[in-house]
Amino acid sequence: MEYKASVNKLTQPLVTYLIDNADKLRVNVETMANGCNIVDAGIKVPGGLEAGRIIAEICLGGMGTVSISHSTYTDNWPLSVNVHTGNPVLGCLGSQYAGWSLSHEKYYALGSGPARAMATKLRDGKQEPVEELYKELGYFDEAEATVLVIENDALPPLAIIEKVAAACHVDPSKLTIIVTPTSSLAGAVQVVARVLEVAMHKAHALHFPLENIIDGSGSAPICPPHPNFVKAMGRTNDAILFAGQVHLFVKGSDEAAEKLAKELPSSTSKDYGKPFAEIFKQYEYDFFKIDAMLFSPASVIVTAVDSGKSFRAGQLDNTLLDQSFGM
Repeated sequence: MEYKASVNKLTQPLVTYLIDNADKLRVNVETMANGCNIVDAGIKVPGGLEAGRIIAEICLGGMGTVSISHSTYTDNWPLSVNVHTGNPVLGCLGSQYAGWSLSHEKYYALGSGPARAMATKLRDGKQEPVEELYKELGYFDEAEATVLVIENDALPPLAIIEKVAAACHVDPSKLTIIVTPTSSLAGAVQVVARVLEVAMHKAHALHFPLENIIDGSGSAPICPPHPNFVKAMGRTNDAILFAGQVHLFVKGSDEAAEKLAKELPSSTSKDYGKPFAEIFKQYEYDFFKIDAMLFSPASVIVTAVDSGKSFRAGQLDNTLLDQSFGM
């Protein structure tokens, strides 16, 4: 796979818009002593759906579009987020995926967005990507400025900011970090907007050739926020697990497309069947004990572009969705 587009350069107009319209979008921008811009999208300020939509497009590396609309495909939750990218491998896995683990003392967060594609660390005397995934993608980005999105209810400490800037080889004044708490409206939108990304990640886990995925779109209902972190996180996951819909366009044989469609839905997981918050509690709040195959949309369509045939699998579960969303 060869990618020439710079996810960092593509997102800078979006980052500039978010900062320039902070008051309108009800986010707060704080410039640190080292010049780094920290965007609070829901900790001490309201944030909102539109801020979340823009942040979701930033997460996608400027490779996709995110819209909010009303839909009738669920019984009780019409407000939906819709995602499309003409380059789902680079947009979703190469940027949106929350794959950068960051920690300092008691602060822990997963980083997503374009900065991931610039981050390196020294290994055996050589600079290599922080994430092994980029070796497989064969992608590395360089730009004068970068942005990282983290899902947390607290602003990052200075040590995290310095670590990110150093790994990306930029001055902190060229770094923007956007913080979206899971319990906020902006946080809910940017997480649910990962409906296509989780399908891409599962396709990768199923060893489907990424180079054969040529286009994709997805949608899911925007969950009502909850002040409790575990319940808020559960709802954002359940929006995708119980009502996420994804359509992938792939090259290759009909057999491979059909197999992918059958294996993608969340209902194929042994842990499927109850709200995510309950599953999380069942495993004593250890994320890594949960079946990795659970994280996927409820319903999928896979179209084999070489033959024109489409294969559908999975279904929406309105009962579990209502239970999770507090209906």
